[in-house]
Amino acid sequence: MPGGRRGPSRQQLSRSALPSLQTLVGGGLSNGTGLRCRTSSSVGVSAPPLTALITPEPVRHCRIPDLPLDSKLLFESLLFLYLLVALFVQYINIYRTLWWSSYNQSTASTSLNFHLMDVHLVIFITVMLARRLVWTIISEASQSSPVSLVQYVLLIVVRLSLLTLCGWVLCWTLLNLFNEYSVLNLLFLGYPFGVYVPLCCFHHEGRVPPPPSDCGFSEQDASDGALIRPKDFLTLLRENLREQFTSPAHIPTHSCPPSPELIRSEIEDLKSDFNRRIKEVLFNSLFSAYYVAFLPLCFVKSTQYYDMRWSCEHLIMVWINAFVMLMSQLLPPTYCDLLHRSAAHLGRWQRLEHGSYSNALQHIWSDSTIWPQGVLVRHSRCLYKAVGPYNVALPSDVSHARFYFLFHKPLRMLNLLIGIESSVVVYQLYSLLRSERWNHTLSLGLILFCNYYVLFKLLRDRIVLGKAYSYPLSGAAGLGLKSQ
Repeated sequence: MPGGRRGPSRQQLSRSALPSLQTLVGGGLSNGTGLRCRTSSSVGVSAPPLTALITPEPVRHCRIPDLPLDSKLLFESLLFLYLLVALFVQYINIYRTLWWSSYNQSTASTSLNFHLMDVHLVIFITVMLARRLVWTIISEASQSSPVSLVQYVLLIVVRLSLLTLCGWVLCWTLLNLFNEYSVLNLLFLGYPFGVYVPLCCFHHEGRVPPPPSDCGFSEQDASDGALIRPKDFLTLLRENLREQFTSPAHIPTHSCPPSPELIRSEIEDLKSDFNRRIKEVLFNSLFSAYYVAFLPLCFVKSTQYYDMRWSCEHLIMVWINAFVMLMSQLLPPTYCDLLHRSAAHLGRWQRLEHGSYSNALQHIWSDSTIWPQGVLVRHSRCLYKAVGPYNVALPSDVSHARFYFLFHKPLRMLNLLIGIESSVVVYQLYSLLRSERWNHTLSLGLILFCNYYVLFKLLRDRIVLGKAYSYPLSGAAGLGLKSQ
């Protein structure tokens, strides 16, 4: 009506009645969040924290069954047996003869040129390959508590006798090799240790192991544990050499930390433990391949002919098989599941290009906030997007992104090992079909028999874990699922 009281228009009503986005998600002085508008101006309005308005979905973990794992003694025995078979195969490739020929030669009466083999070198290599098995036997015997004083004294005597025997055999073989070969040949005997000391002993991560309790440590204890404690060279050398003789027995536990600081502290401990295991796997696999397949080639006489290509191929196969065997033992399914659970709580950030998402809400990253999926944050003048359901990782930390990439899928490491071992088996079967020499057929048959056992265990774990992880996470607790 003309002259009547005019009410607010629809546009004015919508602007005054509805709260602004700055009020909902805005400045957040408590957690450092902010809103970037189209004009690139940051508005800092006091508001509830982002996690109070957008609650991330809870991380759900699958409970996997307890798969059988070989004991230390059994695994070291199988590994030592495999390396002995590989060493025997390499000597067949080097010192084979034409024993089926019709020539009446003394060298052709046997299948191998035994008179050209150096017995002292074979004994030295065997003792070096048995170092982990001997140390495991001593460790297992030491863990069993003796009942009486006689058993305790007997245990000490057996340990000293075994170590003395191994040391005496090594010294005896070294003296005989020193009298027969030059100094250059003798340098090949200890080359792996000469490379290991500068590469591994001087690079030592100073973090202490995680505490055994689930969540019973404070943030102050976690920060104190991150300090680097200096150690002298002999201590580092002794600790690193002890790691090469025996497999790590302690597996860290995942405690589902409630705060981002504790999550990142747990990730640092797991990264240190994982790097230590990978370092042990790489060194022992290269060590085994060196002494099994490469060292016998260094002591071959210049007049002796052998197939170089086949010997080098055998060297690569031994290294790959030893690598897979050590990886499957030192990274069991329970350990990979532990890393997967921690990666689910860590999350990952995807870096975006400048100018993208210019009209979307952008916040300033805070280390005390659990960011939900899809949130855009700014950190160190870069724009990042949250990828995981939980995101507490440092956006600019490449190691956090690498950790999430490796372990956010629980079967990635197992699938990688299966792919490597399957490729080796298929290639060896193809080589077996095309082989025309008796030593090739014998060597491939012996090595394939060992590879079948490793591939069987990997496929068994893959089938069981694939079914365990295939259950929907929203299922009932009777299906073996747990929500954290």
